[in-house]
Amino acid sequence: MKRRRFLAAGIALTGLPAMAQRFQPPQDISPLIAKVTGGVKAERRGVEVVLPQIAENGNAVPLIVRVASPMTEADHVKAIHIFAERNPRPLVASFRLGPHSGKAEITTRVRLAGTQTVTVIAELSGKRFLMGPAYVLVTAAACLDESLL
Repeated sequence: MKRRRFLAAGIALTGLPAMAQRFQPPQDISPLIAKVTGGVKAERRGVEVVLPQIAENGNAVPLIVRVASPMTEADHVKAIHIFAERNPRPLVASFRLGPHSGKAEITTRVRLAGTQTVTVIAELSGKRFLMGPAYVLVTAAACLDESLL
């Protein structure tokens, strides 16, 4: 009888990541974006965010960000900021660039706490900002807060 209880508990625990996705609602990331941009409105153009449509595991989701910029002294990308609205800490990463970077492109892997929209803000010279969103369906969430289970 103990073996059956152990197996039943193990089967029940496999559903916890999917269940946790329901408990972590999307956050309003607009105050964080306003903090990064200093209140300047970001234009929804010029940022290409490449994520898989479905990520089987949220622990290491591949992400590519490309920003349309000539990368000259007068006009270049200064930083790329990545936000994930369902992560416990929505500002996932910030990358600093300059005119000597050659091109405004980063490739990385991010942890995602479930199905969500990932928003990327590109900070350009001259206090200008561009924005690009991408939606990803995550089947097994990462970044879980166990207190919510």
